[in-house]
Amino acid sequence: MALQVGDKAPSFQLYGADLKEHKLADFQGKKVVLHFFPMAFTGVCTTQLCTMRDNFGFYEGLNAQVLGVSVDSPFTLAKFKEDQNYQFPLLSDFNKEISAAYGALYEEFAFGLKGVSKRAAFVIDENGKIAYAEVLENAGDLPDFAAIDAVVKA
Repeated sequence: MALQVGDKAPSFQLYGADLKEHKLADFQGKKVVLHFFPMAFTGVCTTQLCTMRDNFGFYEGLNAQVLGVSVDSPFTLAKFKEDQNYQFPLLSDFNKEISAAYGALYEEFAFGLKGVSKRAAFVIDENGKIAYAEVLENAGDLPDFAAIDAVVKA
């Protein structure tokens, strides 16, 4: 069942590229812009996260925390974060539990890979409720950044 606006956001505890644990509860009182992406170092994923990187000041100015999530290992994400100078945490959903909880998991992806995060974007409000939800079936598509920005601004 897909998450809808108004639903309580599934909580999570994931290790980041910094090898520290990050919990959704850590960001209570802030909006959270949660981006799921299939794989580090791929073209569309890089575009998705670079858009967030380049608009980072906008989100910071609105008391919003950007987070990136993929099934890559924390070590892969650390290299990706360093190469692209991302200022926000990249979190490893290596066990695929959070991608599944958010309805953002491919059973089968390209090259016969199973259990890869779908490209998806969620905005979670200060009270832990879903304020925006977009899960893309086509990994070549990008989230609607203007819609995300409008919800964060609201």
